[in-house]
Amino acid sequence: MLSLADVFEALIGIRPDWTSQVITATCIDSRRVVPGAMFVALSGERVDGHDYVSDAFSRGAKVAIIQRDLSALFAVTDLSSKEEQVVLPPEEEHFCILVEDSLKALQQIARFYRRRFSLRVIGITGSVGKSTTKEVVAEVLSQRYRTLKNPGNLNNEIGLPLTLLSLRERHQIAILEMGFYVPGEIAFLCDLALPQVGVITNIGTVHAERAGSQEAIARGKAELVQALPPAPDGTAILNYDDARVRNMAEQTRARVFFYGLSPEADLWADEVEGLGLDGIRFRLHYRNETLHLRVPLIGRHSVHTALRASAVGLVEGLSWQEIVGGLRSGRAQLRLVAVRSETGATLLDDTYNASPQSTFAALNLLEELEGNKIAVLGDMLELGPYEWQGHEMVGVRTAEVAHELITVGNRGRMIAAAAHRAGMKGDLITEFEDCQQVIDYLQPKLGPSDVVLVKGSHGMRMDRIVAALEYHR
Repeated sequence: MLSLADVFEALIGIRPDWTSQVITATCIDSRRVVPGAMFVALSGERVDGHDYVSDAFSRGAKVAIIQRDLSALFAVTDLSSKEEQVVLPPEEEHFCILVEDSLKALQQIARFYRRRFSLRVIGITGSVGKSTTKEVVAEVLSQRYRTLKNPGNLNNEIGLPLTLLSLRERHQIAILEMGFYVPGEIAFLCDLALPQVGVITNIGTVHAERAGSQEAIARGKAELVQALPPAPDGTAILNYDDARVRNMAEQTRARVFFYGLSPEADLWADEVEGLGLDGIRFRLHYRNETLHLRVPLIGRHSVHTALRASAVGLVEGLSWQEIVGGLRSGRAQLRLVAVRSETGATLLDDTYNASPQSTFAALNLLEELEGNKIAVLGDMLELGPYEWQGHEMVGVRTAEVAHELITVGNRGRMIAAAAHRAGMKGDLITEFEDCQQVIDYLQPKLGPSDVVLVKGSHGMRMDRIVAALEYHR
C-alpha cells in the first residue's frame, strides 16, 4: 500500500525515516474519507477542496495535500519551495502538505507509485464503448487474474491517478479506461500508467467540439498505441472495421492484433444475430478455430465489445473456456438498462451520454424488439462541426425504426425535422423543451406493449424521465 514515506519521496525525492504510516485510501471528496486516508484538496470551478480539509480530518484523514496555505488553521509542511527540502516529523496527529499544485502532486505520487508494481496494464480508449469494454475485459481477465479497473468513469487526469493509487500487491492486471478531450491527454495518462496493451474501440464525433475534428480525435486516441512498448512486449488491439483505427497500425512499434467483422482481421465474427434483451448470438473465428457463442450483451453492436474482450484474453494467454466464461458472466455494468414502467411498458434507459454512433446502436436494439417503439431523443452535445450532420443522420435512422418520436431540446428539433423529411408523419413527432414535459406527456399514455428508448447527452439529464416513469416497488 501507499505510505506517507512514499508521498514525500514522490514529491521531493527524499524518503523520511521517521514514519511507516500507511495511507489507507486517497480521496478528493471529503465524504469518502476513511481513517488513515490522504485527502487531496483540488480547486474546481464550482467547489474548492480546501474548504473541506477540516471535514476530511474530522473523518480520520492523516494528511491533506493542499496548494493554498492553511497554516493558520492546521499544521503545514511546506514543500512548495524550490529550495532543498528537509522533512521534519509533524507533532500533530494530522497535517497538511503544501505544494504548488495539488493536482500535479496527485499525478506525481501516482506516477511514482505505479512504478513499484510489475503488473500488466491494459489501456482502453475510443469514442464509443470504452466503459463497457473495460467492464467486459475485466470480467474475462478475472477468470484467471486478480484485476483492478477504474471505478465508474474515472478515466481522466484525476480519476486515473486515483485508480493507480488503489493498486495493491495482490493485483496482477489493471484495466484502465482512458478519456480524451485535448491533444496530449492520453499520452500523459500513458506516462502515468505504462500500458503494455492498448485497445482502440472506434473514432466518432463525440467531443469534436473540443477536439476539432474526427481526424484530431483519431490523432488523440492514437497516442495510446504510440506509447506502447515495442513488440513482443507491447500489443495494439485495433478495430479493423474502422479505417481510422485500422490505420493506427502504422503508428505503433507494438504487435498489432486486429478484430472485426472481416475475415481480414485476426479475430472476427459473423452470423451476428440480435436477441433483443436476451443478448446476441454469433460465430467467432480465430486461426483455425470457430466458436458458436451466445452472450448477454445487448444489441448487435455489442459483438465488437465481445471481440475486444476476447482479443485481450487471447493476448493475455487465457483459454477459450476462460474467455467464454467471462463473456457469459453477465456481471459487466452495461450503460443501457431495461426497466419497466408502472403500466408495464419497457423503458430502455441509455441516458448516460449520447453521440451519433451510440444512438445508432441504441436504435438498432430498438429495431430488434417487439412492440410499439417510441424513441425519446435529446440533444447530442459537443459534436462541434458535426452537429447538424449527426442529428440529421439520427433523425433519418429514427424514421426507419420508431413508430413515434419525441425530442427534447433545441438540437432535438434537428432530429425531428430530419425524421419528418425521411417520411415519418408529423402527427407521430412531438417536440418538447424539457424533460418534465416528456414525463407529463408519456405518463398517462404508456401501455404494456410500448417499448421506449430514452437517450440524450448527459447534460440533458434525461435520466429524470426514466426515474419518473420507472416502476418502484
